[in-house]
Amino acid sequence: MKSAEIIIKEGDITIEDVCAVVNAANSSLMGGGGVDGAIHRAGGPEILKACRDLRRQRYPEGLPTGEAVATTAGRLPAEYVIHTVGPVYAVCQGDCAQLLKACYTNSLSTAYDLGCRTIAFPAISTGVYGYPPDQAATIAYGAISEFISRFPMQVRLIFHSEESLSLFKKSNGL
Repeated sequence: MKSAEIIIKEGDITIEDVCAVVNAANSSLMGGGGVDGAIHRAGGPEILKACRDLRRQRYPEGLPTGEAVATTAGRLPAEYVIHTVGPVYAVCQGDCAQLLKACYTNSLSTAYDLGCRTIAFPAISTGVYGYPPDQAATIAYGAISEFISRFPMQVRLIFHSEESLSLFKKSNGL
């Protein structure tokens, strides 16, 4: 792929035919609700096994907020799941924007290093982690645009509802 592209759509991230799918994980990497639970359910036990291995070998205290790590995608159409832990808005204080940007940048960098040129993202931290969706949208779009201007990739932003998709577009003047 020689050009950079951002695709914004409503859909189910677990069925995206991309090289890497980003999981809005919790620090335990053991699955959870929302996107995290959906990815673990659709991908099957191989993802959980890989996450357990990561916890045992590299992250005994859990994956730090803003970091990203790849595992198998199990039964998903993707090759990899890239797990990243978004900031909890109520507790991240002055570091919120920097931590959220790091989720996107580190996920993109991990995918690129793996040879991926297609990646799908959910809206990180905007669910139970409480990040205001309009602010998160601006940070996500800025981080992705900046990265792919240097390292061309196709990035898909997958929203679970038309309302979320519209808010993202409005927040970024799209």
